[in-house]
Amino acid sequence: MISTFLLVLHFCLLLAVAVRVLMRDDLTADTRMAWLMVLTVVPYLGVVLYYLLGEISLGRHLTGRHQTVASFLRQHWPDNQAVAHVLGSDEDVKEHIAPRWQGVFRYAASINGFHPQPGCRAELMADNDDTLARMVADMDAAQHEINVLYYIWLGDGMGTEIAQALIRAARRGVACRALVDGLGSRALMRLPLWRTMREAGVQVGVALPINNPVKVILTSRIDLRNHRKITVIDGQVTYVGSQNCADAEFLIKARYAPWVDIMLRMEGPVVAQTQLLFASDWVQITGDDHFNPLTHEAVPMAEGFPAQVVGNGPTERSRSTPQLFTTLIANARQELIISTPYFVPDATVLEALCAAAWRGVAVTLIFPKRNDSWIVGAASRSTYHRLLKAGVSILEFRNGLLHAKTLTVDDDLTLIGSANIDLRSFDLNYENNMLLQDVSTTAAVRARQQSYMDQADPVTLEQVQQWPWWRRIWNNVMATLGPVL
Repeated sequence: MISTFLLVLHFCLLLAVAVRVLMRDDLTADTRMAWLMVLTVVPYLGVVLYYLLGEISLGRHLTGRHQTVASFLRQHWPDNQAVAHVLGSDEDVKEHIAPRWQGVFRYAASINGFHPQPGCRAELMADNDDTLARMVADMDAAQHEINVLYYIWLGDGMGTEIAQALIRAARRGVACRALVDGLGSRALMRLPLWRTMREAGVQVGVALPINNPVKVILTSRIDLRNHRKITVIDGQVTYVGSQNCADAEFLIKARYAPWVDIMLRMEGPVVAQTQLLFASDWVQITGDDHFNPLTHEAVPMAEGFPAQVVGNGPTERSRSTPQLFTTLIANARQELIISTPYFVPDATVLEALCAAAWRGVAVTLIFPKRNDSWIVGAASRSTYHRLLKAGVSILEFRNGLLHAKTLTVDDDLTLIGSANIDLRSFDLNYENNMLLQDVSTTAAVRARQQSYMDQADPVTLEQVQQWPWWRRIWNNVMATLGPVL
């Protein structure tokens, strides 16, 4: 009798979770199949994993506070003409974007409501040290406000220097706001440096806190993170790229160092869009309803180029990030170069890359040779055979962990920011990227990509075909479990 009851309970439990998986319209077919496979092979563990990792939810409390960027801006500043001007309209696409790229910028605008802003200027930072020196100089020159948001903020050289710059600015009357991710920057919040910042007048906030990890695990997902890297100074300057507030030695994972990042220092009207993206996080997380993000708006620069902010996250439209990458890939005619440390594409992005190569586009992908995530490394290599067979060039960077997230198309279009081409950036992380149309800036980023290629080893189809059977099975198993992990 008891055994029959337990058997019925077993099937009811698995059926309930399976039905839930099958009823979800937001899941792709491969993700749905992965969950059903896990439930079949390891039923009880699968139920637990689905409870912990299956649903993309911020939890009841946070869901009530986090809106899409566009919804938040419309609700919080409904009559602010400055906000409407910064968001722009489709007329800006028609006026400032070349006809062949208008569809790309329109798609990007559909995510947050940000349209291209003309009159922007960018300067590519030489390396991590150059980025730090320029950031500190800009902060020391700030007269009104400094707003920063970092996923990882360490108490190392860069972390300390940025904190000290904020402290100096706050003490001379500059409004300073610092937002960090609750998981990525948890070590900083235990240091005296964090307390010193608060005591000096720096306003601080924590995105997606994990001070009660049991509650987070039971009501949300602990791996939903704010992965953005935002620095805005006086509404005139912003930095965009892959670098966290940490040294290249990256002490928490020093064995993979140096971490090789890329950053652009940008000026012009697009800075205001970055400020609005920061505001959408800051106000929703801290409840600071008095923050006016457009007090000091930058004016267009002569001979500048158009650019727009793209902010992705679990509260934005589902699948918008892979669709953005697919749109960019589909518009390539001659050359497409991508660098990313974490490459676990969904089927749409993988097929788009193969299709681009098959139609004659010179597609180059640059990954780190040694990945700090063995799961991602294996899942990434499971795609090599298909990509190489289509004619894609794959290179593995050997001099550290290539952390730069770049995409250039046909010497004219650049996407740069915090998003990786993996399922975490696609579904779980809050990200910030910059899409720009400019020959000069794209040439600078393209030259940096070439420097990565010069320090990389090419991967050939013959090499992949000679991998032992157990390695191919391992890579494919990790790729199959990718949607679950």
